[in-house]
Amino acid sequence: MGSNQVLTEVHLTSLPKLAEGKVRDLYSVDDETLLFVTTDRISAYDVVMKNGVPDKGALLTLQSVHWFNVLAQKVPGLKTHFLTTEVPPAVGPEEARLIRHRSMQVRKLKVFPLEAIVRGYITGSAWKEYAAKGTVHGTPLPPGLRECDAIPGGPIYTPSTKAPQGQHDENISRAQAAEIVGPDYAARIEELALRVFRAGQEYALERDIIIADTKFEFGLDERTDEVVLVDEVLTSDSSRMWPKDKYEPGRDQESFDKQFLRNWLTENGLKGKEGVEVPQDVLQATSERYREVFRRLTGRTLEEALQG
Repeated sequence: MGSNQVLTEVHLTSLPKLAEGKVRDLYSVDDETLLFVTTDRISAYDVVMKNGVPDKGALLTLQSVHWFNVLAQKVPGLKTHFLTTEVPPAVGPEEARLIRHRSMQVRKLKVFPLEAIVRGYITGSAWKEYAAKGTVHGTPLPPGLRECDAIPGGPIYTPSTKAPQGQHDENISRAQAAEIVGPDYAARIEELALRVFRAGQEYALERDIIIADTKFEFGLDERTDEVVLVDEVLTSDSSRMWPKDKYEPGRDQESFDKQFLRNWLTENGLKGKEGVEVPQDVLQATSERYREVFRRLTGRTLEEALQG
């Protein structure tokens, strides 16, 4: 194991905490730098579970760092907020040990209040909408598609609002996204989201992984007016990922993401319920899925990455 300790709460005394999300805690390092700390908390259907997934914080952090490096090479002109995984000097030795490998320093940017969702396959809520109305995000698609078929014509951009914690994101049209952030930024976000998604899909497919859909976030560098990729990137928390060799349209897919947890919640009548304590076998199975996709994408086990 990378670390047998499951860390669902982090309380750093050496830096001011700015925010606490479903999974990440955000601290201020200086006027230009933030510290992202990824806990082992896990959420599903916009609700955080009572207990966490072993090693999840390290897996998500190091997988995002891997993607930032890969995508910067594969998407010309792409800028990201990532700076380093080094713990800031202001953090004391004991707290530094606690957050090492599960934290990264990033640029402080103005984050756009949009979830930049890209869908390459008809699954999840997209499948439910298509089955009922023949549309995905309000856009008509050809008849006769099966659950988990690839979307004809390639990936589509389906933005949503970025709701405060405890509230639900709402699907919005591209025109509504333009009203929220302005037409120029909306167009740039859409273009980047699709380019980054296609590059990620291509890279993952070479490693026998299908990335079905994902959620990106972007920020603005107000000094340069550049749109910058922020938050986590193409992780098992933010994306649906399927093993290529098990892919079979017409049914729900085996996955490397938290769909396993979502299914357990739904089957047990716990979808959207607060205060759910997840059985250890479900948490362990989820951890194993996160570990396997990490190994396939990075070419290293978590233990090898921690040692490296």
